[in-house]
Amino acid sequence: MEPATATESGARADVEHVDVLIVGAGISGISAACHLRERCPSKSFAILEARDAIGGTWDLFRYPGIRSDSDMFTLGYSFRPWEEQEAIADGPQILAYLEATASEHGVRDEIRFRHRVVRAEWSSADARWHVEVERTGEDGAIERFPMTCGFVCGCTGYFRYDEGYTPEFPGRERFGGRIVHPQHWPADLDCSGKRVVVIGSGATAVTLVPALAGTAKSVVQLQRSPTYVVSMPAKDRIAMALRRRLPSRAAYSLTRAKNVALQWVSYRASRRFPRLMRRLFRKGVVDSLPAGYDVDTHFNPDYDPWDQRVCLVPDGDLFEALASGRAEIVTDRIETFTEDGIRLASGRDLEADVIVTATGLQMLFFGGIEVVVDGREIDLSDTVAYKGMMLAGVPNLTFSVGYTNASWTLKCDLVSKYACRLINHMDEHGYASCTPQAPGPGVELVPVVDLKAGYVLRSLDELPKQGTKAPWSLKQNYPYDIAMLRWGPVDDGIEFSRAPSRPPAAAITT
Repeated sequence: MEPATATESGARADVEHVDVLIVGAGISGISAACHLRERCPSKSFAILEARDAIGGTWDLFRYPGIRSDSDMFTLGYSFRPWEEQEAIADGPQILAYLEATASEHGVRDEIRFRHRVVRAEWSSADARWHVEVERTGEDGAIERFPMTCGFVCGCTGYFRYDEGYTPEFPGRERFGGRIVHPQHWPADLDCSGKRVVVIGSGATAVTLVPALAGTAKSVVQLQRSPTYVVSMPAKDRIAMALRRRLPSRAAYSLTRAKNVALQWVSYRASRRFPRLMRRLFRKGVVDSLPAGYDVDTHFNPDYDPWDQRVCLVPDGDLFEALASGRAEIVTDRIETFTEDGIRLASGRDLEADVIVTATGLQMLFFGGIEVVVDGREIDLSDTVAYKGMMLAGVPNLTFSVGYTNASWTLKCDLVSKYACRLINHMDEHGYASCTPQAPGPGVELVPVVDLKAGYVLRSLDELPKQGTKAPWSLKQNYPYDIAMLRWGPVDDGIEFSRAPSRPPAAAITT
């Protein structure tokens, strides 16, 4: 990558310039880089990653049992088959897949670790982003320096990496054992032979409980209210049969299409026929647990399926741990922490040596980067999302946020391909910038994420909005998004501008 030359607008000659700056080296960032390499081969790019390793979420989370909450045939990339036996993979397997993908597609060397983007300011005067970056050295010293780029791909996910969510628990300071949040699982924590209470009912909790039950003295999952939990085979028999009969890529594509269809049908049926799907989900739990188990207390939520994300457990491992007595689930409210554990509102005491607060995430849209357009600071909560991947009034910037009702990667791959289409369209027509225009005043605006999960509800005031009509609506519908992002027009609702004209050299003054 070559340093930028001096410009009439005053850009320094020693400031590095790239055509595309990718922020984040997780699933989304690797997707963006691989698609850029293939579809926009003439474009220079860099990937800035604030942490010191590839993988994003899958490197950050190190708690026991960490695994995908979607099948790997859809969480994997469309362009690189998932070839392991497991349909539900653990964290190390996913990291290895990401590392191999980045290396095979020649983007691994473009990642710059310990580089955090703190500010991005768009200048219409020279049609580029001026980016402020913090680089952390091996000794912990932080250096700030500028970069410029023509396009920003925000692949930061939507939650805070430095801090999970933990509510205020009365008496917390009294507890004599250890309290940990799964987002920051200590490397030295061994729960073997210990009494463990896991507070929470989401994907993290239902993953931790069976993983800990094998070695801990006792494991209790303590939840305030139930979640829908569905068992899924750890290995996809259809995928395995297809692999025996077809080339790897063909088998992967067919399995991926099959799983996308199943996800879509399950979600649509849940929204259209919630009572029927509630009964089906309940029957699956009843069939997996001993006769007489209190399913309605512990596994029958008071909300409809997919109001919050449904939890998947491979081969019913959670139900097996509960049925065997190696784990217990308790649905109650916390009155206070005690010296020896937790006292519940019912009066029961749960003894514990370790309390795990699997109580959720904190959202942070666009990595908390300060965004400025021509000197005007942008409040992201006042913006409107365009096609679920750009922001009204913000030029040459995309963001990747995956589906809440399907695999994250499905949407991120579509966003990456669309960004490449958009960049190529601009080159073909001589445009330097593209800016989504805000919808008219008659368009109803709603939150950009429609889940009723706690981590979403806590952050609604900080998130962009979306409209209820295309191209301003985020439908959580993969087939619809294929039609819109892969085959639909790239110039609907966008204002394109050419590079600003430059004054003759003699007219330039300093």
